[in-house]
Amino acid sequence: MTNFIEELRWRGMLHDAMPETEEKLNAGMCAGYIGFDPTADSLHVGHLTQIMTLIHFQRAGHKPYALVGGATGMVGDPSGKSDERNLQTEEMVQHNLAGMKVQLAKFLNFTDEGNGAVMVNNIDWFKNFNFLDFIRDVGKHITVNYMMAKDSVKKRLEGDTGMSFTEFSYQLIQGYDFYYLWKHHNCIIQMGGSDQWGNIVTGTELIRRKDAGRAFGLTTQLIKKADGTKFGKTESGAIWLNPEKTSPFKYYQFWLNASDDDTKKWIRIFTLKSKEDIDALELAHNEAPHLRILQKALAEDITIRTHSLSALETAIKTSEFLFGNGALEFLHTLDAKSVFEIFEGVPQFRISKDDLSQGIDAATLLAEKTNIFPSKGEVKKTVQGGGLSINKLKITDVSNNYTNANLINHQFIIVQKGKKNYFLIIAE
Repeated sequence: MTNFIEELRWRGMLHDAMPETEEKLNAGMCAGYIGFDPTADSLHVGHLTQIMTLIHFQRAGHKPYALVGGATGMVGDPSGKSDERNLQTEEMVQHNLAGMKVQLAKFLNFTDEGNGAVMVNNIDWFKNFNFLDFIRDVGKHITVNYMMAKDSVKKRLEGDTGMSFTEFSYQLIQGYDFYYLWKHHNCIIQMGGSDQWGNIVTGTELIRRKDAGRAFGLTTQLIKKADGTKFGKTESGAIWLNPEKTSPFKYYQFWLNASDDDTKKWIRIFTLKSKEDIDALELAHNEAPHLRILQKALAEDITIRTHSLSALETAIKTSEFLFGNGALEFLHTLDAKSVFEIFEGVPQFRISKDDLSQGIDAATLLAEKTNIFPSKGEVKKTVQGGGLSINKLKITDVSNNYTNANLINHQFIIVQKGKKNYFLIIAE
């Protein structure tokens, strides 16, 4: 056993804990849980704090339960929300649950007989729980005054949109989750983000009032970026843990491009590195910030654990290809889908393989067959300035001829203007 709360504390993750929680956890192995609502078929980096909390809980010698909300996902948690969520069908929820289960299994040890993680779905205890039984056996223990006092309720009632009875009842449903897991799985602690404090306390109160039992709660800090923007969001949307939704390259780049201030916090929260290792990395980083030692350590660690070592290696090679002196041969190892992922958001142009079979000079290719340049004169000017490369080879003569033999993977031509401006020509 190790001190779980102290681990969260030095990592800057701990927000609040009920009295005597630390003493209870230090006394021996305890079971505890965190809930995940299946609002999408993949978790995203916004869920990583809670995943890391369960990892630390297990590493400290405790038994983690991951509750996937097959029932609560059909209602929607109002905490931190200004508008009513769209309700999902049971089919949508089940589809989303399947994707989440695969991802959680990558982070937690579900096989250990002692404190192996357990995944539970609250639809299992709610599917046969009828409305009258629920309001009689659960609702009578929690007063409306108590529920109205919660911040998540007060803010919505004070706003313009109000709150439906469906969302108002959410804290009772989550409270019953805690009661059920306490009663049937001996889960004595619920954990979650700081916005979940009200729901967690409702669960401990239900356990106390219904069975005179005692349970505990703990919350973690909500992660924010130093510049005030929302963590886990980019211009293109959320950063997903599913490689089909966010490629390992883009995932790696998200962490690699973090600011120094954010990285110093995130390397504590999202890696399992020891305090000594992190202190040493920070020292090395401060001596040569331009090398981005901290960012690389963070990006490599979390990419391997989310995806794999091979995915990290591909992400690094992709970065070297796009931003450094990576070799063109790297692209030959990738399938068409992976190439399109690399050049997602890059201007793309399509030409005919029949045209290429006759050969096309660089000026015609870039100014007429595609409109990468507005004119052949602009192509020539860029070439004279040494700023044009095709397939990673610097162009010195606009009359250079290109045919199907120049296609990468029989399909692509990569055009680079300056250091960072890429264009993808697709031959069909």
